[in-house]
Amino acid sequence: MTDSSTANTAVLVLEDGTRFVGRPYGATGRTLGEAVFATGMTGYQETLTDPSYAGQIVVMTAPHIGNTGVNDEDPESSRIWVSGFVVRDASRVVSNYRAQGSLDEQLTGDGIVGIRSVDTRAITRRLRDVGSMKAGIFSGDEAGLPDDEQLAIVKNGRDMRGLSLSGQVSTRERYDVPAVGDRVGSLAVLDLGVKTSTIRYLSERGFDVMVLPQSTTVDELKALAPDALFYSNGPGDPSASDSQVELLQSALRDGTPFFGICFGNQLLGRALGFGTYKLPFGHRGINQPVWDKTTGTVEITSQNHGFAVDAPIDGVLDSPAGFGRVEVSHFSLNDNVVEGLRALDIPAFSVQYHPEAAAGPHDSNHLFDRFRALVIERSSTADAVQADPKESN
Repeated sequence: MTDSSTANTAVLVLEDGTRFVGRPYGATGRTLGEAVFATGMTGYQETLTDPSYAGQIVVMTAPHIGNTGVNDEDPESSRIWVSGFVVRDASRVVSNYRAQGSLDEQLTGDGIVGIRSVDTRAITRRLRDVGSMKAGIFSGDEAGLPDDEQLAIVKNGRDMRGLSLSGQVSTRERYDVPAVGDRVGSLAVLDLGVKTSTIRYLSERGFDVMVLPQSTTVDELKALAPDALFYSNGPGDPSASDSQVELLQSALRDGTPFFGICFGNQLLGRALGFGTYKLPFGHRGINQPVWDKTTGTVEITSQNHGFAVDAPIDGVLDSPAGFGRVEVSHFSLNDNVVEGLRALDIPAFSVQYHPEAAAGPHDSNHLFDRFRALVIERSSTADAVQADPKESN
């Protein structure tokens, strides 16, 4: 039985020993993960169901969460993926005509341990000063554990560095989504934690989408002979995804057009021969400014990543892996982190942020059109060469 003194108590414990005492939100018990903060004022349902947040305890910087409830239209996947959820003021009522239930009920039903009535601004400032840390939420009986025992449990938790999580979030079997409108071709999507809206945007661009498990081999992909390849967003450390890098390198050598988002950007960077590294506290939220060097414009983007590609943002680079010339096509205006890559000698590009963002912003949605045009151009070139081999000379 829960001790009466802790029945309505929850504690967030950070790896450095910092503690925040609040009240339970959602399920009660114990949960561990990497503490990160997200700055979006809207879209909490999309955040919760984004597979990229697997293994993380998400702190919402917006003070009031849950007022629009939850519905069956906005989820980005079939379940909530966050390890834990931290809010300041949890809405006591649901006020939206689309709501089909409350966020508290959803968290409880999915077994997500959360905490409310804590100073999320102070938590965020701590994470910005120290960096993302291991953390734990303890409520119910777990809230009564001694402080030093709770801290020891947190410190013994998993470190995100070197951690592969794609196998936990990827589809187990292939499934297909047909093209909408004029068909462009077949597209293999390697599911590293793909979001529902991404698949919808790709099918709406005329692709017959084949969503594949993250364990897909080179031979299996070659047998499918897709017209193009896409790598999705996803959680974990890109340095722990060697098989997916090898698969991508094989596709690039075959001249298959490629587009990658978020985790897919990091894996393109690795495939081209660049390294990756862990950011102090990552980029998460829907108001991240990015400079697009191709168009010379600023885009406000949605982001959720704790790792980045290690490459200089200026000039044309030589691919260390032998894929010709490469340029950093986008970079963050906050800290100059690489936000996009474009290969100049092969049909491949990627971005670190989310052009499929829901609930927004939609500044970069045009990248799906750019990918469509790239595939059409590549197909037209291949047809011309086949018709007249001299065209390839």
